Amino acid sequence: MEDQLQKYSRHEIKLLTLAGRHWKWRMHGAAITLAEEFLSMDYLPDLIIATDMIDLSTFVALARKKIGEIPVVLFFHENQLTYPWSASDPDIKLNRDRTYAWINYTSSLTADRILFNSRYHMESFISAIPDFLYAFPDHRNHETVNDIKAKSDVEYIGMELEQFYAHQKTSNKIPVLLWNHRWEYDKCPEVFFECLYALSEIDNCDFHLIVCGESYKKYPKVFDEAKVRLEKHIIHIGYADSKEQYIKLVQSADILPVTNNQDFFGISIVEAIAANVFPLMPNRLSYPEHIDPNYYPNCFYQSEKELYQKLKEMIQDWPNELPSLAKYVKRYDWSNIIASYDSTFDTIIKKHQ
Repeated sequence: MEDQLQKYSRHEIKLLTLAGRHWKWRMHGAAITLAEEFLSMDYLPDLIIATDMIDLSTFVALARKKIGEIPVVLFFHENQLTYPWSASDPDIKLNRDRTYAWINYTSSLTADRILFNSRYHMESFISAIPDFLYAFPDHRNHETVNDIKAKSDVEYIGMELEQFYAHQKTSNKIPVLLWNHRWEYDKCPEVFFECLYALSEIDNCDFHLIVCGESYKKYPKVFDEAKVRLEKHIIHIGYADSKEQYIKLVQSADILPVTNNQDFFGISIVEAIAANVFPLMPNRLSYPEHIDPNYYPNCFYQSEKELYQKLKEMIQDWPNELPSLAKYVKRYDWSNIIASYDSTFDTIIKKHQ
């Protein structure tokens, strides 16, 4: 997102970044590395924007002589306070699972302004702070919750969506289902594939399947199982070789069954909707902000049983003219949203002059 913000903003933006790996070490050590780089730059900005993956308190402390009165914004792509932890993560057994939430909390106190990528993200984070602070023995500083709330707002993610919706959609004779998320536990792939296993055993319930998404060294083994059990349905499974191939795969799909347990925004879901893929989403997380359930309830479900039933009916009733919902997410395209970012930056800079 940062390089695209630099590309589309009317402001001059310089990037200080590190490779997107070793996220726990980044939350500890990135502040030191980036503070040194910032101090060595022959450049004095009007505004500093940091993401949730840095210990902002340490960064500001180390660079305080140069920062001076420059306002600092903290942008939350995700947070470690309400992010669901993996049961296999050793930090839980070692009682270190509060460490990264604490960094997010103190970074929030340090920032002059806080921006979240969805209203759900903002509200869930702020509402979780009181219980988080109760875990400590005394001097819990509950009054800081109101301080954080007062300087928080929402700035939805900007995206390059035109490449997804700039095509002519053609109907498939057999409906094509899509998975286009990371191969991670928080996306609940077991729920997704168990639903498809059950559907594959029903007569008159034929479907094809595209499974995209990045996998890491450790990934849920249900993907290996699905490759065998759903072999006759699979068109593609694995990481796309290029962005162009990924876009073509998404565009060729018809239905996006979503089983995720975590999405503070949902970039891959918005991409699919922009490409006229019909979503079946749980009525929670950030999804109701993309499409209002009161306006179009058919793309939401309340339980796994309802997901199965809705998907079964859609497949058995195929071919079915599904409505395009792309118009609801076009507001996230940079051409439509960059003015909001630039206006926000202007307001913050002016306030601190």
